[in-house]
Amino acid sequence: METKDELALTQMRKSLELLASSPKKYGDETLKRFLIARSMDPEKAAKMFVQWQKWRAALVPNGFISESEVPDELEARKMFLQGLSKDQFPVLICKASKHFPAKDPIQLKKFVVYLLDKTIASSFRGREIGNEKIVAILDLQQISYKNFDVRGLITGFQFLQAYYPERLGKLYILHMPQIFVSVWRMVSRFLEKATLEKIMIVTNEEERKDFVEEVGEEVLPEDFGGRAKLVALQDVTLPPPLNDESSKME
Repeated sequence: METKDELALTQMRKSLELLASSPKKYGDETLKRFLIARSMDPEKAAKMFVQWQKWRAALVPNGFISESEVPDELEARKMFLQGLSKDQFPVLICKASKHFPAKDPIQLKKFVVYLLDKTIASSFRGREIGNEKIVAILDLQQISYKNFDVRGLITGFQFLQAYYPERLGKLYILHMPQIFVSVWRMVSRFLEKATLEKIMIVTNEEERKDFVEEVGEEVLPEDFGGRAKLVALQDVTLPPPLNDESSKME
């Protein structure tokens, strides 16, 4: 007899067939993320999956975003990939003081895909399982008004919610200044409850200690209380996967 989750997966695959989608090349763990994002409703999950396929085909027709497609965003060297957390999730750090609102919105969208795809791929153990998650850290230290980018933040969160369901394990926000509070309130209105529950704004010493303990000193940079050096995202070289799942990142 099928379990409740197995039944939902079976029903989702049937719904996908009715929507003329081909889910056969995707494992259960991939489809399950879409189910969880839609409260285990097979029909809603199937529609979300089809929307993701169409979005992916339009924005990432080659299956990946090359560095040559996002030169302006890479030039700032604002994203860092630090290895795996204690829970074995890849740790991505954004230094907001190095970010400026994008002049090219299409390049910004491609950059979000580039950084999420590469971060997720860094957790593969040779093959993609489909349920890999990431730990993200948004460092707001030394930001000024010229770094404020409501559109960029909303784009990043919308991509996570709509096209990378259940990929976010935790997001830590560090050094939030008073001048950013109103911006965060505006952005948080666009976030689903499930996303908000994964966000921790570190505001005191006890929370900072918990943050270091949860992520791990081995991967955190020294100014965060760790022992590692910052490693720019584009400087990280990943081994080739054992299959072609990396061309179907979601």
